[in-house]
Amino acid sequence: MEIENNDISFLLGSREFKKDENVAQFIEEMTKKAGLVQENVLAEILELNKNVEYLKRFNLDGAMDLQTFKSKIPVVNYEDIRPDIRRIADGDQSDILTAYPISEFLISSGTSDCERKLIPITKQELARRQLLYSVLIPGVMNLSFSGLLEGKGLYFYYVKPETRTSGGLVAQPATSHYFRSDNFKSCLYNANIYTSPIESILCLDSYQSMYSQMLCGLLERNQVVRIGTIFASSLLRAISFLQLNWQDLLQDIMSGTLNNRITDPSIRERLDKVMKPDRELAEFIESECSKDNWKGIITRIWPNAKYIDVTITGGMAQHIPTLDYYSGGLPLVSTIYASSECFFGLNLNPFCKPSEVSYTIMPNMAYFEFLPHEPNSCGLNRESPPKLVNLADVEVGKEYEIVVTTFAGLYRYRVDDILRVTGFHNSAPQFHFVGRKNVLLGIDINEAELQNSIENASRLLHECNTSVTDYTCFADTNTNPGHFVIYLELSMNNSAESLSDDVLSQCCYATEESLNSMYRQGRFEYYWIGPLEIRVVKKGAFDELMDFVVSKGASMNQYKVPRFVSSTPIIELLDSRVVSSHFSPSLPHWNP
Repeated sequence: MEIENNDISFLLGSREFKKDENVAQFIEEMTKKAGLVQENVLAEILELNKNVEYLKRFNLDGAMDLQTFKSKIPVVNYEDIRPDIRRIADGDQSDILTAYPISEFLISSGTSDCERKLIPITKQELARRQLLYSVLIPGVMNLSFSGLLEGKGLYFYYVKPETRTSGGLVAQPATSHYFRSDNFKSCLYNANIYTSPIESILCLDSYQSMYSQMLCGLLERNQVVRIGTIFASSLLRAISFLQLNWQDLLQDIMSGTLNNRITDPSIRERLDKVMKPDRELAEFIESECSKDNWKGIITRIWPNAKYIDVTITGGMAQHIPTLDYYSGGLPLVSTIYASSECFFGLNLNPFCKPSEVSYTIMPNMAYFEFLPHEPNSCGLNRESPPKLVNLADVEVGKEYEIVVTTFAGLYRYRVDDILRVTGFHNSAPQFHFVGRKNVLLGIDINEAELQNSIENASRLLHECNTSVTDYTCFADTNTNPGHFVIYLELSMNNSAESLSDDVLSQCCYATEESLNSMYRQGRFEYYWIGPLEIRVVKKGAFDELMDFVVSKGASMNQYKVPRFVSSTPIIELLDSRVVSSHFSPSLPHWNP
C-alpha cells in the first residue's frame, strides 16, 4: 500500500476502510513518509481554499506554495480570527475561511475562563475525524490487547443541548456532536459494544444520565472489559456518584423496576425492556458498596475489566494515584490526543506507564507546525514573526507550542498546547503533552510544572495523613506586588488532626521552591512577585466548580479542572468556599 504523490484522497483518509484492510499498515505508511504527507496535506488545503477571503487578504498572487504560505500567512490566535467567526455565526455564507460550507461550530471546553470558543467545522472534516475515532482507535487497542471487542465497555458519556448562533448554525461540543452522530449510534445498536443505551447518553439531565448508565453497567458487570470516560476526573465523579447512590441502585436491581427519580420517558421505556428482579446481584452490590474500604472497588464490581480508558496526561495526572486506588492497579490508558480545533495523534503504545504516554502525530489530519517553547522564559522579546519548525524537523527533548492549519479554515492557528518531543515512530514525531500555555505575572508556567510543585508540597501533607483532592491557580494582581494563589481541596484520613498554619505555610514554601528560575528570581531578586498563597477550600468545592462551569455551557465530557484560572466568577466561587489562607514564610532560593 504505497503512498503516491497524487493519491491525496487516501492521505486524507477520505475513503472508507474495508473490513480486511490492516489498520497497522495504514499507520505505518502514514508515518514512514510524514514529511511527504504533510506537504500534500498543505497543498490540498491551499488548493481547496485558494479563493477564500481570509487568504486573499495577504496580497497573494496566483497559486501559493509552501514558502509563500510561511512568509505571507501570519501566526494567529482565536482573538485574531474572532471577527471572521462572528460573521459566519451571524449568517454570512460567503467563502470567508473555507470553500466548503461551515456546517456547524464545535464549542471548546472554556474551563479556564468560562469563555467558550466557536470552532468552525465542515462535514468533510467531521467525516475525517469520525473515521479515525471509529476505525483506528479500536484497531490500535486490539493490536495491543486481543479480545477487547468480545466484551463491552462501560463508558460514562454525556451530551449538552444543541444551541444555534444568530445565523442558525448549530453549536455544540465535539463530543456531543459525535454521540449524536449516526456513526456512534451504529456502534451502540449494531456492534453492541457499550453497556450504556443511547437514551441514557442523550439524556440532558446529568443525574438521570449518570444513574441509568451506572445501572446498566451494574446489570452487565460480568461483560464489562473496559471502563472509561473522556477525562480521569469524570471517572472519579462517577465513582463518587456510586458511593452516594448505590442503595437506590440496588433497590432498583432488587425490584427490577426504575425508581421515580428517573422520569425521562425514553430511558424508562428502554430499561423496562431489560430489567428484571435480581436479588443475587443486589446482595452483591450491597456487600461490596457497604464496606468502608473502597480500595479496588472497580475490579471488585467489574472483575473482567482489563483497563481504564481515560485521559491522564497534563493536568489529569493529578488523579493517577486515586484511580490506582479505586481500580486495583488496572492499566490506565490514554488513547488519543484531540481538541475541538483538530485531531492530532494516537498513542501507539497504549499500555505504557502513564508517565510515558506519548502521542504519535497523524500527519494526514492537518498541516502541523511547531513554535519552539522556552519553559523558563517570561514570554517577552520573542521574534516577530515567530519562526516555526516543520513536523519532521522537531528535535527530541525540546518543547514546542503546536500550530495547526486545518481543512476547516484555521490557518497557522496557535492551539496553546505545549508538547515535548519524546521520539519518532518512523518519521512522525511523538509528543508528551506538557499542558496548556500560561503566562501569569510575566512568568511562563505549564501544567506539568505546577503539578510537580503541588506534589512536592503534598509530601508535607502526607506526613499529616492528608492528601490533595484537587487544585487550581490564579495570579492575584490586586495586591502590590501581585502574587500566585493556589486553591487546595484537601482530604484528611480519619486519624488526621487539623493542619496547622505552620504546615500549610511550609507547603507554600515547598511549592515556590519547585517553580522555575524565572519565578524564583522574580521573588528573590526583583521582588515583582509577592509570597505565594494557599487558600484551603472546603470539601466538595471543586465539584461545585465543575457544576458551575457545566451550567455555563461546558460539556461534562470535556470538563477538566482548570489548572490556571482568570475568570472572576470562578475566583469568586472558590473564594466563597475558602476556610483558611496561608503564605510562604520566606524567599525561595535562587542562584544567578
